[in-house]
Formats: sequence, C-alpha cells, structure tokens
Amino acid sequence: MQTRGFLLRSAIVAALGGLLFGFDTAVISGAEQTLQQMFAATYESLAAGLGHLGFLGRPGFWHGCTTASALIGTILGAALAGKPSDRLGRRNTLVLLAVLYFVSAVGSALAWDWWSFVIARLVGGLAVGGSSVVGPIYIAEISPPRSRGRLVALFQFNIVFGILLAFLSNYLIGRLNLGDVEWRWIFGVEAFPAAAFLLLLLGNPRSPRWLMTQGRTDEARTVLQRLGVRDVEEEIRAIENSIELDHHRVREPLFQKKYFRPILLAFLIAMFNQLSGINALLYYSQRIFEMAGAGAEFARLQSVIIGATNLVFTMLALTIIDHFGRKRLMFVGSLGYILSLSTVAWAFYTERGGMIVLAGFMLFIASHAFGQGAVIWVFISEIFPNRVRARGQALGSFTHWFMCAAISWTFPMLVGKADAPGASQAGAGVFAFYAAMMVLQLVWVIFVMPETKGVPLEQMQRKLALA
Repeated sequence: MQTRGFLLRSAIVAALGGLLFGFDTAVISGAEQTLQQMFAATYESLAAGLGHLGFLGRPGFWHGCTTASALIGTILGAALAGKPSDRLGRRNTLVLLAVLYFVSAVGSALAWDWWSFVIARLVGGLAVGGSSVVGPIYIAEISPPRSRGRLVALFQFNIVFGILLAFLSNYLIGRLNLGDVEWRWIFGVEAFPAAAFLLLLLGNPRSPRWLMTQGRTDEARTVLQRLGVRDVEEEIRAIENSIELDHHRVREPLFQKKYFRPILLAFLIAMFNQLSGINALLYYSQRIFEMAGAGAEFARLQSVIIGATNLVFTMLALTIIDHFGRKRLMFVGSLGYILSLSTVAWAFYTERGGMIVLAGFMLFIASHAFGQGAVIWVFISEIFPNRVRARGQALGSFTHWFMCAAISWTFPMLVGKADAPGASQAGAGVFAFYAAMMVLQLVWVIFVMPETKGVPLEQMQRKLALA
C-alpha cells in the first residue's frame, strides 16, 4: 500500500507540470487588454518603423506578438526537450522546467518594458513545450502497465484543470481592485505553484528506464521496488530488451511516399484543431465577452464558467473515448462546433450578444472536449507505425502549436479593441470563418478520416497502405 502511495504521489507531482501548462496558457486572457493599453506606444513605434512591411505596420500585429510570445517558446521547448531529457534524465529536466516556470512568472510580474515582458513569457513557453513532452514520458516510465494509461491521463486532466484555475485566479484578483499592479499579480501568482512543483519534484525518483540507459541497474532496481513493481527482475529484463531493441532499430525517414497519408491525416487534424478558434477563446476570452457587452468583472466570471465546462466535459470524454470510437466523437464534435460558432457569429452580427454568446461558447467548449480535445493525440499516435511514431507525433505537435501561434497572433488584428466601433461585426466575421472551417472538418471526418479504435497495428498499416 505504501509503495502504491509513492507511485501515485510521484505521478501527481509530475502531472503538476500539466497544471502549470494549462495555467500559463490561459492566464494572459485576464491581462491582455491592459497590456495592449500599456504597451500602445511601443506598438505604435514598432509599427511606424516597419510600416513598409505590410502587416508589420499594424499595432494589432505587435499585440498579437505579445500574446503569442509564449507560444513561440512552446514550439521551441517541444522541439528541444528531447536532448536534455536523455542527457540529464526525465526528473532533472522537469526540475529545470519548474525553474523556467518560476523565472517566467516572476519575470512577467516584474517586467519593466515590452521586451522584458515578451522574453519572460517566451521563457514560460519553453517550460510549457518541454512539459508537454517530458511530463507524459516520465509518468509512463515510472508507471506499471496496468495503471499507465490512467496515470498518464492525470497530465492531460491537469492541463484542463490549470486552465480553469487561471480563469478563476484572474476573476479573484480582479475583485481585489489592485489598480495599476493588477496585471503583475495576474502573472506573478503562477510563481507559487511553480515553486511547489520544483520542491515536490526533489522527492520524486528518477525514471528507472533512464537509469538503465545509463548503466545504473542497481539504482533502477531500487526505484522499481519503491514504485511497487510486483516482479522487479522481470521488469528489469523487459526494460533491457526494450533498450536493446531501440539501440538496433533502423532509423527510417518519416517523409517518404508510403507515409504520405498518415502525415496528411496528422497535419489536417492538428490544423483543424486550431482553426476551430479554441485558443482564440482561451487567450482572449475576457475581450470576447466584453465585445458581447459584458462588463470586465462579469466577463471574467464567464471565463470561469467556460473553464469549468471544459473540465467537466473533458472528464466525461476521457471515460467514453474507447467506447464510442474516434470518428464518431469527431463527427459529434464537428456538429457541435458548427452549431455553436454559427450561433456566436449570429449573436455578434445582430449585436444580441450577452447570454447567447456565453451559451454558444459553452456548447463550443463542450464540443471541443468531446471531439478534438479527446481525440487528436490518441488518433495521431495510432496512425503511425512504431518505427516513425515519435516523429509523427512531433509533426502533429509542431503543426498544432504553429497554428495555435498563428491564430493567437492574428486575432487582435482581426477584431480590434473590445470597445472599438465595429468590433461586434468583426467578431461575427471571425467566428463565421471558424464555423466554415469546421464545415470542412466535418467533410474530412465523414469522407477521409479512418476509424482507429480497436484496429490492430498491422491492419491499420494495410488500411493506410503502409505495409
């Protein structure tokens, strides 16, 4: 019982990286309009100096840069995390990422100009990207096969929980009436869970698989015993065989003709994931609700409602994904996307706003949790064979984060300030575009997307003409 408790504690601590991932992603929604006012002179200066370069001459572009700066770091962090993870070990890399989370939170809170703020946010993005790669790997490597799926799911759950905590934190800080320093507290409060993550990680074991790749078998044996593995010697032999297999595996190029279809499937599902506008809502939720006529405080409360809806339906989706299949969930999610985004676009166009927009986005976030949110990473992992799966997953991840950065960067250029003339009409156009993209996703789901639930790898390879 004690060893099971140690395993659960270690997995929960590692999953705090997911909580910080979600928190860092959504926290900027409570301060981005303040940042736009505060850095307005910088935006105007940059736009004036680069006005001859088209959209670089628009202040909205530079505010989009401010909001998306963390996402640039996320792309880099996800791409670069593998090497320190292999060299330093999974746990020590998580410790390093916890330090980056802490530095980013403090740096963002104490930023003295636009450049210092953007750099601090970029550092936080490095931590987010690294966590998305290393956290699930670490949890998988310390978990016994019988409970691995549930424990890795802790990380995914904590991402959504972190988003809710960010919205709730923004709402509570907003009620304190902190004036000019409010935005500093919004970002600085992340330092507390980051510090807790750092300190708690020091009590976590190293990954037994990583220890064995370093020739430290006795240490790995001790860790496996502490984690409650029933037959330690059998697990040691299994890890040795796995390492030996990896060592002799021929490295095959991903980009070749026979992998064209899974590459295209991974690219399209990741692209459609972001063309739904999900991260426009997460990054700009307060602005969007203010565009619909809500006051600042009520807009933040509506963001909390969205975060809670996301959490509830994500938990529900995780329990049914293996019963209903990937394609059916994507079909239902696509219909929900189209209905909800069309409703939101209509509400903005007719300037009815208010509760119609909130109801539309509650349906939208539920549709996302049931569809794309539950399916994307499972689907991508199932369409590639073992020999190129990691690189296929990396391609999907890169496409996802690149499109996320593009959507987040361009949104403020497209809609303008919440109280600007024509903001409601601009919002109608943007959300109508997202709805149209989801019509294309629905067509793709019906006619192109294969069902991967319960399909053996060999059969999937024949289905995608990979054999």
